[in-house]
Amino acid sequence: MDDRKLEVLRAIVEDYVATQEPVGSKAVAQRHALGVSAATIRNDMAYLEEAGYIHQPHTSAGRIPTDKGYRLFVDRLAQVKPLSAAERRAVQAFLDGAVDLDDVLRRSVRLLAQLTRQVAVVQYPTLTRSKVRHCEVVKLTPARLMLVVITDSGRVDQRIVDLGDVISDDDVSKLRTLVNGALVGHRLPDASAAVAELPNTVPHELRDAMVAVSTVLIETLVEHPEERLVLGGTANLTRNAADFPNSLRQVLEALEEQVVVLKLLASAQERGTVTVRIGEENEAEEMRDTSVVTIGYGPGSGTVLGGMGVVGPTRMDYPGSIAAVHAVARYVGEILAGR
Repeated sequence: MDDRKLEVLRAIVEDYVATQEPVGSKAVAQRHALGVSAATIRNDMAYLEEAGYIHQPHTSAGRIPTDKGYRLFVDRLAQVKPLSAAERRAVQAFLDGAVDLDDVLRRSVRLLAQLTRQVAVVQYPTLTRSKVRHCEVVKLTPARLMLVVITDSGRVDQRIVDLGDVISDDDVSKLRTLVNGALVGHRLPDASAAVAELPNTVPHELRDAMVAVSTVLIETLVEHPEERLVLGGTANLTRNAADFPNSLRQVLEALEEQVVVLKLLASAQERGTVTVRIGEENEAEEMRDTSVVTIGYGPGSGTVLGGMGVVGPTRMDYPGSIAAVHAVARYVGEILAGR
């Protein structure tokens, strides 16, 4: 395929996304400076149709892209439309105002839904990939402690430990040192195993206290579900039911199924790399009328804690959606790195 045919395909995709109407050769000639006649464009459209990149929904109508056409368009994107400077400042200011991890993810979903006008989804940091940054041990009363576990993903958990006996400030300091020595820098599953061994390694006078602390810590490290999601902007899909010729309802029902959404995010395994799945490329049959734009996010180079992205019709502003997903993921990673 030569460059001109690719430009004709690009014009058809862009016009169809913008107008929701099939695109004819005359419209392409008028709206895009391709330097050729409408007759030449008709010939190129005939080639694109025969090759399966566009099709004619009705007799005497213009052409619309197929899933194959959208895929070629996305693969040949010379550049992704960047967010404007004002948009970037607004994104950063909005996310910087978050008070904790939950707030960061909720704000991220709202931003993605607003920027793309699609359904936005963000996966909570996967616990098996999170590492313990610090565990604070605070003495509340002579026989009660508070444990504060902080992970590198920004998660903060607080737990109360009733010791059943008084404990000195010096012994609390020793517990804090021992617990952090076992936890800090380890992924949560490894940290849980290390904590379980702590009562067997401490002096006899600290053993009962360490048993109580270890029991609560293990519950803290493993009790949360591995996968949690934040979803937003579902109403955006209802703007045009014609974008979902099979069933909009089945798409909405599929989005309610957490396992379906998690599969959509499964490809987001590399930080900073956007993955686009179009129509039939989606594994779930209910999602065959949609396109999914996903990316992995994390606090540092190569570290992926979870995935985020948008779900919408195949008639999607791919350059804009890719740019928005990439930008929000980068800012979330920077926020998590600074917490």
